[in-house]
Amino acid sequence: MTNLAIIVIGASSEIAQAFVKAQTEQSPDVNVISVSRQTKTAQQANNLHFQCDYSKAQIRQVASRILELGLTVKSVTIFNGLLHDEFDKFPEKKLEEIDLEYSMALFNINTMIPMLWLQALLPAIKGKQPCIVTALSARVGSISDNQMGGWYSYRSSKSALNMMFKTAAVELARRAKNIKLILFHPGTTDTPLSKPFQANVPDEKLFTPEFVAHQLSGIIANSHPDGTVSYVDWQNKLIEW
Repeated sequence: MTNLAIIVIGASSEIAQAFVKAQTEQSPDVNVISVSRQTKTAQQANNLHFQCDYSKAQIRQVASRILELGLTVKSVTIFNGLLHDEFDKFPEKKLEEIDLEYSMALFNINTMIPMLWLQALLPAIKGKQPCIVTALSARVGSISDNQMGGWYSYRSSKSALNMMFKTAAVELARRAKNIKLILFHPGTTDTPLSKPFQANVPDEKLFTPEFVAHQLSGIIANSHPDGTVSYVDWQNKLIEW
């Protein structure tokens, strides 16, 4: 194995698992560091795996342990995200459905957890090695592209993530010029997150996790630090803010 490593956060998701497989096939000598709420799975048997409940304290603890490994990190990919839960909380269709608890849960997972990881991992990723840090955003987080309305909390949590990353890119252009930030829209992917909303999605627009992982791997491989953040879709096409 080389001294190079990639970090995959939210590694239990279907896209993340497909991404780890794609990365392993693409660069078999690179160390894979996976993080999830779950213990190590059979698919992660050859990885360095950390269990984390995504509290601020545990994020810092895991980041510290990663730093202690002394590996050179070439990419960090954050797959954490929430749209609905298994109970009765779904994206709002009208103002009357806005719910504080649901909104705060989405902002915590979709906005703040990626930023807490970026904050905690900064000592481990800044340096001479180019490092691509990607978080899953969504096209519905685009303010200028919002023609349909609805989905108040999810849209806003992704818009907030976009602003956080855009602001961080300005700072990192001064403090850590080796880091490139990417906000990635995977399209509608056949995962539990999108299951309740797939009925009207054409077959050619419903992607497999493997396809999305392949697209994302290509985008990361062809990205380079340039002092900016890129907000792109699965085709690597820019999305309006």
